[in-house]
Amino acid sequence: MFSSSSHLLERLARLVHNDAHTGGLKPTQWEALRYLARANRFSRSPGALTSYLGMTKGTVSQTLQALERKGLIEKQAASGDRRGVKLDLTSAGDRLLTHDPLGDLDASINALPKEDQKRFGAMLEGLMKNMLHRRSGKAFGACKTCRHFRHRHDRGAPHFCSLLSEPLSRNDSDQICAEQEAAA
Repeated sequence: MFSSSSHLLERLARLVHNDAHTGGLKPTQWEALRYLARANRFSRSPGALTSYLGMTKGTVSQTLQALERKGLIEKQAASGDRRGVKLDLTSAGDRLLTHDPLGDLDASINALPKEDQKRFGAMLEGLMKNMLHRRSGKAFGACKTCRHFRHRHDRGAPHFCSLLSEPLSRNDSDQICAEQEAAA
């Protein structure tokens, strides 16, 4: 049957999911806001969000429409691509994220001893990568952990993405990227 660990994880996920019905949002809407807050400028598109959430284009489209109606995100034409759309949080979206229902879970994790936090994070990351691999999903890791990331590159600001041939700021390097490929 199932291990006690998977039952505990399911129960924890249910608690978190139930909390995600606050602030007048649905859980998927919170996930979309969190993603947009953490994604680099190359990854704030409907397609990247769809891939990250592992949902259908229709579900993500409805989610984005609801967030736009609530004034939490804005859509703009992507530079250099008439058909592309760039998504950004509005100031209202940023403010709402300061009341993110995941805050309670984050506080509980931060209450653990530092060594346990590191082990827990590493185990969750391993579980996530394993599940994504089984489903042919993408990891969406931090830009600075990508094989295309160039630290302190002469064409960078101060860093550089060799895949997209784009300069990267320090902030860019800490954000998640749809193009991320883990460094060896």
